[in-house]
This record gives sequence, structure tokens and C-alpha cells, in this order.
Amino acid sequence: MEQGQDGKGRASGPMTLIFNYEDIFYSFFYDDASGCVHRSRDYALNYVYSGEMVLDNGRETIHVGKGECVFIPRDHRMTFYKRTCNGERYCGIFLNFKRGFLREMYARFGPCPLPAGTPKLEPGVIKLPKTAEIASLFSSLAPFFDPEVKPQDDFMHLKLQEGLLALLHIDKRFAPLLFDFSEPWKIDIMDFLNKNYMYEFSLEELAHYTGRSLATFKRDFKKISDLTPGKWLMRKRLEEAYAMMEDGKRKIADVCAQVGFKNPSHFSAAFKRQYGISPTAVPVS
Repeated sequence: MEQGQDGKGRASGPMTLIFNYEDIFYSFFYDDASGCVHRSRDYALNYVYSGEMVLDNGRETIHVGKGECVFIPRDHRMTFYKRTCNGERYCGIFLNFKRGFLREMYARFGPCPLPAGTPKLEPGVIKLPKTAEIASLFSSLAPFFDPEVKPQDDFMHLKLQEGLLALLHIDKRFAPLLFDFSEPWKIDIMDFLNKNYMYEFSLEELAHYTGRSLATFKRDFKKISDLTPGKWLMRKRLEEAYAMMEDGKRKIADVCAQVGFKNPSHFSAAFKRQYGISPTAVPVS
């Protein structure tokens, strides 16, 4: 799983190295990393320089090989698997199109009118065709896989613009999707949490995904629970784990992973604080 950045534009894990240059990420996976659940706030392009990437959104599996690129919509959750292929480790380049950048580009390019009756582009993962623009863009970015060669910020900003133009040249229907700046509708907080309690979210992310400012999210959450969001999520995970144990699921590692705990020992300790018994002592119904 990709690790957090250290403030210098780079991140590292046991067998992972990631560099971030002005919202362009370079990823190195030195072995076949386990799946990483990913949910991006923003639109993005992910290009596979070597190795293989497999995307699983629960409905379909998309294989992305060397030299291929995919478009990833905002707020789209999926599991990434980044693997060695044909003896080559996974290396990839990820372009992140933030809202502010898209507003800047919209002001520069203006709206892109489409003929009446043009069908709307579905907001899912799209494997892009191998165009000259895509090939040229990522070929020009390849030299910066060398961590000792740091690019200038203005240069990388131009590369983001190239990536955006490459998308618009592939299909003009990307324009109304990318340049939609309408505020998201509020969605029911509890409905969202009940469906996503097993994932790690900051308060800012919970506010974003439910269509609220941070202040509005805190205010609305107080109306529906006496607990903080963090404590509510902890209780929910433990309740779901208890139900699984009652149903006969006895492997602690399996249960704690399903409800969102990364560490079995932390799960067991929290479970015992909540219920006064260890997970394995739950009577099967």
C-alpha cells in the first residue's frame, strides 16, 4: 500500500517508493504489493511504465499493462494491485487533476460545446487508447523516475495541462465531466458510514464525501449521534465483528480485516474493552 509523503515529495514503505512533484506521482513497487483500497477526491490519469496494474471496483476487473493508461474519476473507490510482469517491477506515473487546476484550465480553454443529444460520458474507470499525445506526455516524464533529478514546478504544471488536453482530444465528452464545478448534494451521513465504516477516513474526507464543509459535517453529525465520528466508527466495527463471531467466523485476522482493523492485536484489545471478552470467546449462535 502506498505510504504517506514525508514532506519532501517522496514516500517509502518496506518495498515501495513514491515521489510527488506538483500532483504528479511516481510509484515504484519492488515486489508484488498487496491490494490497496484507493478513493481519490480528484480526477486522475494512471500510466503503467512497467509491470502491471489490476483495478477491481467490485463489478469488474481491469488489467493495465506496460504502456497503457487509465482515466480514474473522482470519488471512485477501487482496489489497486500493482505487480511484477515479464520480470519487470511495477513503475507508474499518476497525474492528479485537482479542482483548482481544472478551474484554472476552464478559465483558459472555455466551455467545450457538444452537439445536442450527445450521450453523457459515464463516470467510471476508462482504459484510454494509445494516442501520440499520451505516448509523448509520459515519455517526457520518464527521466524523472530518477529521484536525484527533481523537475521544476512550472514544468510539471505544464505536464498536467498536457495530460488534460490529451484527454479532451481523445473524447470531447470528458469536458463536461471534468469541468462540472457544481457543489455536491448532501448525502445521508449514516447511510454513507454504514456502507463505508470499514475504510479509513479523516474528518475532512468524511465531510467531502457527504457533500459538506468540515464545520457543517461536525454540526450535522452532532444532531444524529452523541459520539464523535471516530468513536462511532469504532463501535460500528466492533458490533459488526461481534455479529461475524456469532455467525461462526472464528479467524481473528479475517474478521478484523473485514471490519477495517489493520492490526489483529489492536482489534482484540478494543473488542475486549467493548465486550469484556476476547473475540474467540464469543458464543456461536
